[in-house]
Amino acid sequence: MAELTGKRRLPGQFWVLWTATLVNRVGGFVIIFLTIYLTTQRGFSPTAAGLVIGLYGVGGAVGVTAGGHLADRWGRRPTALLSLFAGSALMLALGVARGPAEIAAAALLLGAAAESARPALGAMIADIVPGEDRMRAFSTYYWAINLGFAVSAVVAGFAARAGYFTLFVGDAATTAAAGLLVAWRIRETKPAVAPHEEHERGRLATVLRDRVFLGFVACNLLVALVMLQHMSMLPLAMIADGLPSETFGVVIALNGVMIVAGQMAVSRLLARRRPALVMPFATAVIGLGFGLTAFAHTPLLYAGTVLVWTAGEMLQAPSSAALLAGLSPVSMRGRYQGVFGLSWQAASFLAPTLGGAVRDLAGNTVLWLGCCCVALAAAAWSLLAASARERRVAVPAEKDLAKIKL
Repeated sequence: MAELTGKRRLPGQFWVLWTATLVNRVGGFVIIFLTIYLTTQRGFSPTAAGLVIGLYGVGGAVGVTAGGHLADRWGRRPTALLSLFAGSALMLALGVARGPAEIAAAALLLGAAAESARPALGAMIADIVPGEDRMRAFSTYYWAINLGFAVSAVVAGFAARAGYFTLFVGDAATTAAAGLLVAWRIRETKPAVAPHEEHERGRLATVLRDRVFLGFVACNLLVALVMLQHMSMLPLAMIADGLPSETFGVVIALNGVMIVAGQMAVSRLLARRRPALVMPFATAVIGLGFGLTAFAHTPLLYAGTVLVWTAGEMLQAPSSAALLAGLSPVSMRGRYQGVFGLSWQAASFLAPTLGGAVRDLAGNTVLWLGCCCVALAAAAWSLLAASARERRVAVPAEKDLAKIKL
């Protein structure tokens, strides 16, 4: 595959991961429409639907923790394969579940299986790609994720007309196809480590003593609480305004389309920027976009808000990934990826649960303006912490785990 940006080619193994991720994301129908499925097909209230999606997040929290451990101990490749094939089977199980308890259990287990791949894949990219190329690599990888998302959002909105079970089957099939591609073309990337690093690698406490990193994780949790409202509360807000599910699919697909169209240009821009300083600005733009949703009631206005917060996301996501790789010791990349992933999984539970409660109690306006305030607080935190993060990246943690600042 031809290089998309820059003169130096990214490694071939990276492009296999890129392709497998694209295949998986093109079929990622179910999570996009799960709120609508539960409320319109299974009779769940918005709060109950948010709770089920939250259980997916709880399972994901277990999954990323276990996945990070397995990626460092067992290996990146077997961890990714276990996640993809188990996730495919459990997607079908969720599709055939009917009772509330069955649906909740299936969502919990699916979250654990599906999300355990994240630390392994993130560690693989950090293993494969040299440090000076990681910003470009993560931006390109992020481009694949959103190309798949754009396609799946549009296709799923119309495929749902043929029956929602079609979405579950398609999602399971593409997840299995991604697993087959990894099994066929990816070799193990876990680097060999020195004996003293092997000892430290087994200690999750080492990660939990790293205050700079934990601050980074906590700040990302605030961003994730805002970002994930587009998967849970945004479709309900649009339905409340009398807009059909197809309109939501098209509007939310703008997120992926904009990223696909512009992310490579953003990659060139970010190559000359410092990730720790890009993140505060990007987070503020995300907050502005979600805050403006309080005033949107037509497809055009909803589309405008999506374009605003997408611009922030395009800057924030690759900067965050590159900074995460820089903060992570080589011997503990899986663990650090897993603990960082906990911020997203905690948000997967808290965002729909809190979002549904705020919406039921105070209405859409309070929900979206509250999102703006949370994002601005996260932006301020990132700005204040930028110098400490840059000092850590400048002196990589893998040089001496014992010197991590407490």
